[in-house]
Amino acid sequence: MKAKIGIITASDRASAGVYEDLSGQAIIDTMKDYLTSEWEPVYRVIPDDQDHLEQTMIELSDQEKCCLIVTTGGTGPAKRDVTPEATENICEKMMPGFGEVMRQVSLQYVATAILSRQTAGIRGTTLIVNLPGKPKSIRECLDAVFPTIPYCIDLIEGPFLECDENVITPFRPKK
Repeated sequence: MKAKIGIITASDRASAGVYEDLSGQAIIDTMKDYLTSEWEPVYRVIPDDQDHLEQTMIELSDQEKCCLIVTTGGTGPAKRDVTPEATENICEKMMPGFGEVMRQVSLQYVATAILSRQTAGIRGTTLIVNLPGKPKSIRECLDAVFPTIPYCIDLIEGPFLECDENVITPFRPKK
């Protein structure tokens, strides 16, 4: 069975067609690099609106049965940046370590990483991870946290994700 991975870009301008969504494509390209198991993207570009974000995350988790939802955008301090709030509202468990690691990694490249509010949480059998909005930052953050994602999905009874270990080595405890 193919794993489904949700990709949500939260951007008023990209959702209105003002510019191309490079961030969502960066997530898809990164997943193609990482994963050797069969998977399909469930991709959405939506406005920076908390209700719309919550509805879309719930749809991808509950109806589409995505094991992983990766969001991009809406994690800064601006008034319309509400992705972490939407994630917290719909998750049963928060996973703050993801945000801590992503900020730590991003601070090596840019001082403004301290303004980022990325987080992660679990809804049912779905892990939701909030990424920053810039394609370069997306790859830096995913390189840092993705090694733990397949095992986290194992623990919440999702599908077994296999990775190209020449690209990224997943952590799973020795049996």
